[in-house]
Amino acid sequence: MNNLSELDKAPVGKLLWKYSVPAVVGIVVMSIYNIIDRIFIGQGVGPDAIAGLAITFPVMNVSAAFGVLIGVGAASRTSIVLGMGDKSMARHILGNSIVMTLLLGTLYVSVFALFMDPILRLFGASDTSLPYAHDFMMFILPGLVINNITYSYNNVMRATGYPTKAMWTMFIGAGLNVILAPIFIFVLGWGIKGAAIATDLSMGVSALFVIQHFFDERHEIRFTPGTYRPQWSILKPILAIGAAPCIINSAGCVINAIINNTVYRYGGDSGVAAIGIFTTVTQLIVTFVIGVCMGMQPIVGYNFGAKRYDRLRRTFWLAAGVCTLVCTLGSLAGHFFPRGIARMFTSHAALLDASSNALRLTTWMFWVVGFQIVTTNFLQSLGEASKSIVMSLSRQVLFLIPLLFTLPLLWDLNGVWLAFPISDFFAAVVAVLMLAYQMRKIHRMQQAQEAKSKT
Repeated sequence: MNNLSELDKAPVGKLLWKYSVPAVVGIVVMSIYNIIDRIFIGQGVGPDAIAGLAITFPVMNVSAAFGVLIGVGAASRTSIVLGMGDKSMARHILGNSIVMTLLLGTLYVSVFALFMDPILRLFGASDTSLPYAHDFMMFILPGLVINNITYSYNNVMRATGYPTKAMWTMFIGAGLNVILAPIFIFVLGWGIKGAAIATDLSMGVSALFVIQHFFDERHEIRFTPGTYRPQWSILKPILAIGAAPCIINSAGCVINAIINNTVYRYGGDSGVAAIGIFTTVTQLIVTFVIGVCMGMQPIVGYNFGAKRYDRLRRTFWLAAGVCTLVCTLGSLAGHFFPRGIARMFTSHAALLDASSNALRLTTWMFWVVGFQIVTTNFLQSLGEASKSIVMSLSRQVLFLIPLLFTLPLLWDLNGVWLAFPISDFFAAVVAVLMLAYQMRKIHRMQQAQEAKSKT
């Protein structure tokens, strides 16, 4: 367990670099692949295919929600119990988690397969975009559970002291995908379903790489007999911690449905396609932030379990500073160079206009998003389930959904875009208040610990 001993001894800046850089590189590589994949689809199939792909985002969010419910909760709990020195509990968390991931995956894939077209219609599919969305989803469905295994246990791999190996998990999937997608889309002429098949095969290879790691007897935290029977005492804290990111993804599903239907009402299929481009671009920046949070999580969780409060505070402020800088750069790029960004995806005039307008308006307050996301993940890493849930709800549910219903009544399609920066501002205010309360709580815990050590 030498990989873990550095978590409460090495300098915080060095640790955050060591854990965050592989996470950022891995997740950004995957996001870049997704962008390239959508460029392939847009250029090789057409703007209607991009609209169809955008319709599938809510369904993909539901799948991701179930994945992070178990995977993120398991990673956070594993870090905390390892900080407390309880390796047996870490192994039981791993065993319980894989069983729940497979059970939940089987459930949601079955539901999607049985009711695919009505679900896609609910999320805004038109007669034009539905065939593309249907083709993509029916071929991507078998890979959704595999995808969750890859991402979820990649987090656990990092939490148990293997950040670089976790990065290679992402590289394997992205690299294979970049090779297979153009072959399936252009050479074999499979269109949008070719992109889905390429993703399934690539994620399957990545999943095998992750699972093999946890069956390796050289690793102390691994799959072991007697740990697979679900136990509520183990699953309850996992589900509580994982509830926050699960809500984010689930809320994203509802929000995407609202956005797609609203945009289609005011902007037609080109407006929905603009959503796909806007989501892809902003998602790239957010994935960088998430990568830093993934690197922050094991450091904060382990040191919280070990009662090293000074170290977890320094880790938070470093992560928040880096992510705020990145989001500020993204905000400036989206506001001043929206057309150049949109041109990477399409040369279609109407889609260029819609996408550049969306990027210019939505990125107005994007610079605060990094701080808000880091704060949410910080609370999650501490096991503060209720607070992280409130944080998750604030940006996407409490503020964004009401604004999406009201602002378009005043400014039509621009009202949809303006809902994003306004909700970002209010969510950042909530983050500041919640963080101040939590930091005071940590300070009191540290004072109590110091007083106890003196007696």
